[in-house]
Amino acid sequence: MSTGDEAAVGEVLIVTGMSGAGRTTAANALEDLGWYVVDNLPPQMLRPLMDLTGLAVGALPKIAAVVDVRGRDLFAQLPEITRALRDGRHLRVLFLDAADDVLVRRFESVRRPHPLQGDGTILEGIRRERARLAPIRESADLIVDTSRDNVHQLATRIIEAFSEEGAARHTVTVMSFGFKYGLPPDVDLVADMRFLPNPFWIPELKALTGEDEAVRDYVLAQEGAREFIDAYAVALRPVLEGYQRENKRQSVVAIGCTGGKHRSVVTARELAERLGQVPGVAVRVKHRDLGRE
Repeated sequence: MSTGDEAAVGEVLIVTGMSGAGRTTAANALEDLGWYVVDNLPPQMLRPLMDLTGLAVGALPKIAAVVDVRGRDLFAQLPEITRALRDGRHLRVLFLDAADDVLVRRFESVRRPHPLQGDGTILEGIRRERARLAPIRESADLIVDTSRDNVHQLATRIIEAFSEEGAARHTVTVMSFGFKYGLPPDVDLVADMRFLPNPFWIPELKALTGEDEAVRDYVLAQEGAREFIDAYAVALRPVLEGYQRENKRQSVVAIGCTGGKHRSVVTARELAERLGQVPGVAVRVKHRDLGRE
């Protein structure tokens, strides 16, 4: 593989660690961040995977491969393969760990045997696995102890560790719509702008939309319009911050008026501008019914 091809591979992360320590949760969090995740990959397939992604010309800039003792005897070669692959590549190893007693409780709660338990106890399987993983743990770039984490807390830690600086942790879609066409089925929050006078009844505004400056000026000049938008933006800020803490990646705030053409469109645009100032939040605007007659 040439130097240019190696650069095209981008970043590769090996996710490994103790069974029951949260590999699946970590993999799901990475996938939510846009990583291409391959689960239960034999270590011998790491090099072909990296070669394949080099041919993708940057289409897969971040790859996470979950490698663990499910690979059985093949897993023993992981330290040697990892050392060889590090040469000239941006490769890191994430090792997930937890205390033995915590791992025992987790296996007991799901009523599944440990993969190395055999005819012995869960604890015996954990001790065998810990001995096998010792060399990998020693060379890991990041060790995360999940003993005190639930799935949401672990996902938050992974997102914080692997999010790009300044990257959005939550995307909110502000959607205008018309009540006469029905409520959008996939919304989280709904606001009703029918408390404002309808520009539809103003002859010179009827044929225009909320994207026209004349309609915008009319709507925002009405009593309570700006006050509502400012107050609603303030009220939504802790909601969006809470969504980030709970790792809710997307939400939809729907703004309705009668036909979805005037008041809701103006409000959606104004609200989106304010919500765009919330740290960690990306904002999209969608006008569902703007093109309807």
